[in-house]
Amino acid sequence: MGTAVIGIDVGTGSARAGVFDETGTLVATAKHPIRMWREAGDIVEQSSNDIWAACCASVRAAMAEAGVAPEDVKGIGFDATCSMAVLGREGEPLAVSASGDAERNVIVWMDHRALQEAREINAKKHAVLDYVGGIISPEMQTPKLLWLSRHMPETFAAAAYFFDLADFLTWRATGATTRSSCTITCKWTYLAHESRWDDDYFRGIGLEALAGEGHARIGTEIASPGTPIGGGLDARAAQELGLREGTPVAASLIDAHAGGVATVGARIEGETGDVDVFGRLAYIMGTSACIMATTREPKFVPGVWGPYYSAMVPDLWLNEGGQSAAGVGIDHLVQSHRRYPQVVAEAEAAGVDPLELLERRAVGSGALGEAALLARGLHVLPEFMGNRSPHADPGARAVVAGLDLDTEPERVFVAALCGLAYGLADVVDAMRAQGIACDTLVMSGGASRSDLVRQIIADVTGLKVALPQTAEPVLLGAAVLGAVAGGLHPTLPRAMEAMTRIGRLSAPTPPKLQAFHRAKREVYARMRRLDLDARALMAQGLEAVD
Repeated sequence: MGTAVIGIDVGTGSARAGVFDETGTLVATAKHPIRMWREAGDIVEQSSNDIWAACCASVRAAMAEAGVAPEDVKGIGFDATCSMAVLGREGEPLAVSASGDAERNVIVWMDHRALQEAREINAKKHAVLDYVGGIISPEMQTPKLLWLSRHMPETFAAAAYFFDLADFLTWRATGATTRSSCTITCKWTYLAHESRWDDDYFRGIGLEALAGEGHARIGTEIASPGTPIGGGLDARAAQELGLREGTPVAASLIDAHAGGVATVGARIEGETGDVDVFGRLAYIMGTSACIMATTREPKFVPGVWGPYYSAMVPDLWLNEGGQSAAGVGIDHLVQSHRRYPQVVAEAEAAGVDPLELLERRAVGSGALGEAALLARGLHVLPEFMGNRSPHADPGARAVVAGLDLDTEPERVFVAALCGLAYGLADVVDAMRAQGIACDTLVMSGGASRSDLVRQIIADVTGLKVALPQTAEPVLLGAAVLGAVAGGLHPTLPRAMEAMTRIGRLSAPTPPKLQAFHRAKREVYARMRRLDLDARALMAQGLEAVD
């Protein structure tokens, strides 16, 4: 096919590879599942060996489908979830929990074992926390490192490398320990705008060992996303991936940020001049969801991560809101319905996904946005894994009101979508309150392909909602990195302009639906207050029992 680049995306449940040409056109994709272990205490683990094997299988399959020769591939880029891989001096995996299984050496992003450590860190109110929205999350890496040092001290001492998963992949591909400015700035408290770690922070929270060794185990060589790493693919990785030794490998991105790269700079058909990335939000929906804004100057938004310098677009600032349970929350609600097996059977007979079947039922022959009216008496606060933004409340939990014995599964589906949209609107409002311009939301991720999802979000937020032209924006974002590393485009912004495009825009919202969603959003806010009050009352009750 001539010139090609490969994007490799490691999500929560699978690794995927995409082959693209230098214009961003998708040629072929493949994916391979990844194992996951779950245990009580919010422990969720994976294997770095398993993840790498899944990457290799996906690349080989995608290349075979595309008919691409190894010499045609000019660069590869990785993105991954913000999970943490722990390895020993020879690169061997180390156990990170009481299981004692060394293969289980990755603490997955959604693992909340370090909740107490996060609380202790937040209580110290160090200035570093200003750059994570004021409150650090147990999903970030320093609370997890502190947990590991306390509960697995032998592993902590034996570890030679603590990698964000995306940086593990570039290390495994090249042998270079270079970290991406995206991963360590967003998840490890690296101050990219000052090109330094804050030793006082690490000493103050109980990780003085890392400060004392000059942060060698968490990263001393830092590169902007898209920068070529080391000498490219080393011999072992090239053989495993089926590529040529020396193929350029780019400094990586977190998976959501790869989706941002493929969306915020995308050109709308007929648009001329430079793309205005500052009026756009990237909304990446997967198991969780991220909402990202790009600014020229730092904006401090309480409860919203950042501002991060050069974490996505070089030399610009990034704010990152999030919803810890997005796709996984919708799936959980729908699959809990007693008629879900019937939905699955009907979907299989129709040759569609169960959620697509529910969307068809919800929309029927009416106007798209009016499907939300099905949820007039059913309300969902979908905080199954806490609130990441803007309330920064990991203890928050889901509330459902208005459920009866005859509620149809499509009503549950629509109510869950509305709840997710109201949470997104909270983040947008928090950003706007700090002067961040928001007029267009560019979506990516699996749920973004749903017409109903996009329209409900447009109706709730008042934003124009755009869909990328490519069906695989996160994979494309990783491929954009590979194109820059391989010299096909001179800079990341130029590559974004050349390889990414907008497909469709949402329709305007009728005034009656605006009023409907305002009312439901107020119910949503009251349910949040109920959850807070309920937890406070039960804490008092349990204190009396104890």
